[in-house]
Amino acid sequence: MTGKLMAGAIVLCGLLAGIGVYYFQVYHFYEEVEAQGTNDVELTVMASGTPEPILYDSFEAIDADSSPIRYRACFTTTMSFPMLTETYEPYEGAEPRTAPGWFDCFDAEAIGAEIDAGTALVFTGERNIEFGIDRVVAITDDGRGYVWHEINECGDKAYDGTPLGEDCPERPQPD
Repeated sequence: MTGKLMAGAIVLCGLLAGIGVYYFQVYHFYEEVEAQGTNDVELTVMASGTPEPILYDSFEAIDADSSPIRYRACFTTTMSFPMLTETYEPYEGAEPRTAPGWFDCFDAEAIGAEIDAGTALVFTGERNIEFGIDRVVAITDDGRGYVWHEINECGDKAYDGTPLGEDCPERPQPD
């Protein structure tokens, strides 16, 4: 009888630990981002290399302090593909990262399919928004937009220990 109780206690502890890990991973660390109303969505201008706000509406975003790549946002815009492609810097090789299931507006698989089909274009939001992390913006031909963070080449090198090289900015020193 004591063995059954011990086995039951071990199973119960494992189940509770699993539920706790799931909760923390999917819900606990994320917070809604308050819309500023003017500069929530920015794209990097080709001519100057600096980010500038674009026209947007219906902005929703989440973020977490636990990781620099947990940022996700959705919005709509009335800006046309021709205007966007002539003005703003494209971003090559972006792959949308999955968002928690409860953040309904951001479906990474659907966004990726639209990028592959050419019905969504990807632009540079801001390079090195945090060291080694770029903010990426995808906009569909019907005006839906999505924002997420990508680890850039400098971030890949920094995190795997490869020497950074001269193309990378100076890495900030921890306090």
